This record gives sequence, C-alpha cells and structure tokens, in this order.
Amino acid sequence: MSEEIFDVVNERDEVIGQAPRYEVHSRGLLHRAIHVLVFNSNGRIFLQKRSLSKDRQPGLWDSSASGHLDAGEDYDVCARREVREELGLSLPTTPERVFKLPASAQTDQEHVWVYRCRAEGPFTLAAEEIETGDWFTPAQVSAWMTDRPQEFASAFRLIWKLYRSADGPVRADECGG
Repeated sequence: MSEEIFDVVNERDEVIGQAPRYEVHSRGLLHRAIHVLVFNSNGRIFLQKRSLSKDRQPGLWDSSASGHLDAGEDYDVCARREVREELGLSLPTTPERVFKLPASAQTDQEHVWVYRCRAEGPFTLAAEEIETGDWFTPAQVSAWMTDRPQEFASAFRLIWKLYRSADGPVRADECGG
C-alpha cells in the first residue's frame, strides 16, 4: 500500500501544499483530522483503544473513530469514511459537527473537527486500527481520565474536556439511529 498523502495547511487551515504522512508527522507540519464521538441510546460513549501497531499514540484510548483527511478530502466526507473504516458503520448522513480545534501540540499539529452521533452497535472493528473498544458512561470516562490521563490519546483528553464543558444531549436522529 502506498503512503497516504495529506494536505499541509497553515494556521488558518488553508491548504498550502501536500506531503506524505511520514513527512507531515516527522516535520510537525500542520494538517487535518476528524474525531467522531458515538453515543448509544443509553447515553454511553463508545471508545476505542488504539492498536499497538499505530505510529502515533499506540495502545491509548481515543474517540470512537478518528483519522486524517486525505489530500483534497472534505472534513464531512472524512468523518463518514473513518466511521465506516474503523467501526464498520455506514452513516446515512454526516454526523453533527460539535466544535473545531486549532492545530496544536496536543492535537499532534492537526486542525480537528469533532463530530458526534448516535448508534447502537455492534461494530466491526478494524483490527489494524483498533485493539478493542467498549461503551462507557460519560461519568466513567471523566473519572478514569482524572485518575489515569496517560491512558488516553492527547487530542481526546482535550476533546473530552471541551465536550463535557458544553455537554449537550445527543438527538435521537443523529447518525440515523
């Protein structure tokens, strides 16, 4: 498989070039990613534990689905693609955009759109991406993160803090049920 090509962007998230994944990460170039938070009808969030073979933050707990935008790809298209690739979930519509994070060291130099949706599972996890996954209450995630923050990917720690400060309910029609 050939190496992924990402758009390189500036501080305003404007495309200024393209580069292979390895170069983007090794040089700390600004690029784009998405994170999708999947909640079920009981208000639990599905978290994934990143595969130990991942090149960035292996073995850490993370958003339900996340990933880089391919060169020329739109954030919304990427959100649907990543949920399908990582969880085996085909979304009938784009998940709800919740907020956007600017690129920073904590996001691994990624501008990140955070989405949320509702789905029940079960999911078909991509073994090369995800070691395991499970459902947790928001209170469980918050307590776990307070006690053992090192077990979570850095971007997810920031996302969860900001999400919990907004803490809006998930509508029943999000993700198509």
